[in-house]
Amino acid sequence: MAALTDMLLLLVLLANFAVLAASRLTFTIRAAAAQGILLGLLPLLLHGPWSAESLLLAGGTVAIKGILLPGFLLWAMREAAVRREIEPSLGPLGSIAAGVLAVGLGFVLAARLPLAGAGGPALLVAASFATLLTGFIVLTTRQKAMTQVVGYLLLENGVYLFGLILAGRVPLLVEMGVLLDLVVGVFIMGLVLFHMNRELESLDSARLAELRD
Repeated sequence: MAALTDMLLLLVLLANFAVLAASRLTFTIRAAAAQGILLGLLPLLLHGPWSAESLLLAGGTVAIKGILLPGFLLWAMREAAVRREIEPSLGPLGSIAAGVLAVGLGFVLAARLPLAGAGGPALLVAASFATLLTGFIVLTTRQKAMTQVVGYLLLENGVYLFGLILAGRVPLLVEMGVLLDLVVGVFIMGLVLFHMNRELESLDSARLAELRD
């Protein structure tokens, strides 16, 4: 079971690199969806035996992170007629290098936290910090607002991963509350994207500087 958990966490990290290296928004969104499905499987492996709470958390995570939100983003992408990330602040190689640094920093932070030894696999703590940092990288280096929404998803995925360390002691209501916050946040971003595309005929966040009272 531990080996399978580590394999899923490694796939989560690979999904981070897929998002960092991609320029096509469709691939970026699908990589985030794949990561969401992986996150949904983790509670079943980390906290056995299975209970109604763990099954509900897993099913809700897969439905929201792996299906609902990616489907909403794909729909928004088609409506906005945007396909690629153009002129990011970091190119593919620079983004991958930043991702490697994020993973390294994640392992350094995991080694210094007492939770690594008692709350779950050390790789879980490292993966949570690495995913959190990857979300920050995407948010700060991408120009398209659609890609920045994916960065927000990765950021929340990192928070979710860290929360799994304490899932046995944190009530299910809190975990589902985090998922609800994610849904609300992404739908609000979707409304912003819609109005931004209508007013500016672009999803380049740099053009927000053109807005005036």
